[in-house]
Amino acid sequence: MSDHFQIRLLNPEDLLLIDLACLIEEMQSYYEAPCPPRDEIIASLKGRPAGSYLLIATDERSVAGFAAVSAIYPGPSLKPGLFLKDLFVGAQWRGEGIGRTLMKAIARFAVERGLSRIDWTADRTDTKLLAFYDMLGGARMCEKMFYRLSDDALYSLAE
Repeated sequence: MSDHFQIRLLNPEDLLLIDLACLIEEMQSYYEAPCPPRDEIIASLKGRPAGSYLLIATDERSVAGFAAVSAIYPGPSLKPGLFLKDLFVGAQWRGEGIGRTLMKAIARFAVERGLSRIDWTADRTDTKLLAFYDMLGGARMCEKMFYRLSDDALYSLAE
């Protein structure tokens, strides 16, 4: 990773909110996912729920990558953990070690807070991504199934 980049937590009034919003737009495009307008992204970043954190790779002028994590409870032996929702590095910075450095920072974040684990999901067909997570020492949890309740199903169940 370039020596001039550091990993730090984003704060709600951060001067780099616009740069991060641009990187989120790039991520949504990369995954071919719908993207709200930039002002909505920024408002969402400022109004994150308690227990959610954004770590950014930055040189204080731009954001090269980010990781979004949230606290989870309970874990094994009723210890809390983290869920990694997103890890993304901008196209111009890939191959510089920023993803690995972000993952190391997430691990330090967890250990420093006494958290017992980090969980995440990955696209089964993205062999490069799976190899990256394997290289980090992540254990594939093949016995688990990922579920999602959203849109009409969410509202229907809530009634």
